[in-house]
Amino acid sequence: MGTFFGRLNTMVLRPYTDEILEKHGTEETYKIRTFDEDLEDRELIWHRDKDTRRVTVLSGDGWELQLDDELPKPLIKGKSYAIPKMKYHRVIKGGGNLIVKIENI
Repeated sequence: MGTFFGRLNTMVLRPYTDEILEKHGTEETYKIRTFDEDLEDRELIWHRDKDTRRVTVLSGDGWELQLDDELPKPLIKGKSYAIPKMKYHRVIKGGGNLIVKIENI
């Protein structure tokens, strides 16, 4: 049995689902993350990540990425975006599901 805080961490609801996959022939993993079109705007909060990430848009319409101290940028299907480690950022909801590939770089 874990500590209270360990259990609490596993109970946090995220506004997305992740599928963790392995790059063919390697032990490197990446995530396919899906943000459902039915989520509420308030669920998409400012946050930061421990690693620098490359995010590639697989599908979604009208979604945006905003980094701290920058204007929002449209997330365009097929384009990749770098998010520096520990840089505050958020996703702004568009139409349909947003599906992205996330790689730590």
